[in-house]
Amino acid sequence: MAAENEKKKKGNGGFNRQKFKPDSDGLKELTEYTESVLSDLGMEQSEILKTMLTVEEAAGSLVQHLGEKAEKAHIYVELISFLGNISIELSADGDEYSPLEFVKTDHIDDNEEMGGDALEIIRGMILKSFAEDFRYRHKNGRNYIRMMLVRSRRTFLYETLGAMIAAVILGIIFAFFMPENINKSLNDILLAPAKTMYMNALKMIVAPVVFFSIISCVSQFSDLSALGRVGAKVFSMYLFTTFVAVGVGIAVFFIFQPGNVDLSTAIASDASAITSQTGAVSIKDTVMGIIPSNIIDPFAKSNMLQLIFIAVLAGISAGLIGKYSQMLKDFFTACNDLFLQITKIIIKVMPIAIFCSIMSMMLTMGVSAILSVLGMMGTFIIGLLVMLVIYGLLLLVVGHLNPVTFYRKYASTMVQVFTLASSNASIPINMEACEKKLGIERRIYALSIPLGATLNMDGACVYNAVFALALAKAYGVEITGGALLSMIIAIVVLSMGAPGIPGSGLICLSVLLVQINVPVEAIGLVMGIDSLCGMFRTMSNAGGDVIAATVVAKSENAINLEIYNSK
Repeated sequence: MAAENEKKKKGNGGFNRQKFKPDSDGLKELTEYTESVLSDLGMEQSEILKTMLTVEEAAGSLVQHLGEKAEKAHIYVELISFLGNISIELSADGDEYSPLEFVKTDHIDDNEEMGGDALEIIRGMILKSFAEDFRYRHKNGRNYIRMMLVRSRRTFLYETLGAMIAAVILGIIFAFFMPENINKSLNDILLAPAKTMYMNALKMIVAPVVFFSIISCVSQFSDLSALGRVGAKVFSMYLFTTFVAVGVGIAVFFIFQPGNVDLSTAIASDASAITSQTGAVSIKDTVMGIIPSNIIDPFAKSNMLQLIFIAVLAGISAGLIGKYSQMLKDFFTACNDLFLQITKIIIKVMPIAIFCSIMSMMLTMGVSAILSVLGMMGTFIIGLLVMLVIYGLLLLVVGHLNPVTFYRKYASTMVQVFTLASSNASIPINMEACEKKLGIERRIYALSIPLGATLNMDGACVYNAVFALALAKAYGVEITGGALLSMIIAIVVLSMGAPGIPGSGLICLSVLLVQINVPVEAIGLVMGIDSLCGMFRTMSNAGGDVIAATVVAKSENAINLEIYNSK
């Protein structure tokens, strides 16, 4: 038996299937073999002990249903380790049954003894409790039980990157080797609708997530002075990083000097599509627009500033109405949990949406347009890298936290946010990262993340500064000191009033170009790559929000350093 069960590792982290007799000795050898393999895979001893209990119950379940074939039957075990995930599959001949059937509470009556079902009930509960992912199937007279023992925290990152890579490769193949009419049909019939449906689902959930998140957060502050202190710190951080981002954008432009007069001859034919959406930048209108004329419009139009205003008022009021306060707080918290759970369900299919979004972009984006503005885009990305360094310094100097640890923990979330191209859509993902990866308390991130998605647009500030100056250079428009100051103020105001949705960057840039007397048709130079730039903008915007939340949380002693420093 020892020779029969000798471990032999195969490709992709799997182990050759081993067989054991369905008796006490065989089951003992099965558990010893499994324990040895899990130990070799680096699994922690505490997790191994819980896993062995699950494996024993699963094997016992198969043995119990071997039926007439018990004497000649074997139990087969296969362990698979792939990309940090560890799973196990056990199989044996037997009649079909349901391993988790007795987990349902309607099988348990407090007034009756469990009798013969007791073993099945306990076994089902153990299997349900300890296995993250349990799958049972019956095929050709054989029962199979497959369990995910360890799910890597990077699984979603791998799925996301895989979807991105596959989309780019297929996009290039289709763009260069398939007829244009087929590509257009594929995009119009499949890719664009799938992307639009997913983004609609995210936009649908944004308003209730922001509203109930802020209400549940604000209502937890029994001391309004503490709320004012936290809010002042968050707003100060956002204002500081916004001005720094504008300065970085201007600095990298003057260092690398992107933009060429010859580019003005490459205007896209559809530039005029957004000229009707330009308008004057008004600080007064932005401030006045914070207070809505009715309570419905902010939800219908997802106006973040107005939603935040209503939520803060409702949250403060909920704590001041006496005997109903706790009931309302519980209600708002329940609503917040509900909509966050809905968001998690939506996010699970994100890799599919990412594939459709990027492949659609590959099929519709003009290659010549990308090449013509490569210098602008490269300068913009360098500006974002500089912002990452500045964020790290803020963590180190102000927050007294290790920035390397932050970026290691937040890296997978950055990739997810990158593909969304929407600051609003990234709110739930950022909030989850704050709590589970960085250990930030809800009272901090529930206020700072939704607020930052509206007021803190560092990536957009760098983008507007670089592209506005580069397009001004391409059109021969000289930016004097007064015009530069006016541009800085306009960028700050635009960053605070811009909607955090895909495509808003073009509208803001068109407004800015009018402000500095650059022909608005210059937008045609960047329309082709704005989707890609939007992904980078969003990544920087969201990263700035989380950095501010982390620094403020540290100053308020509202961060779990064990979670923050954990691997």
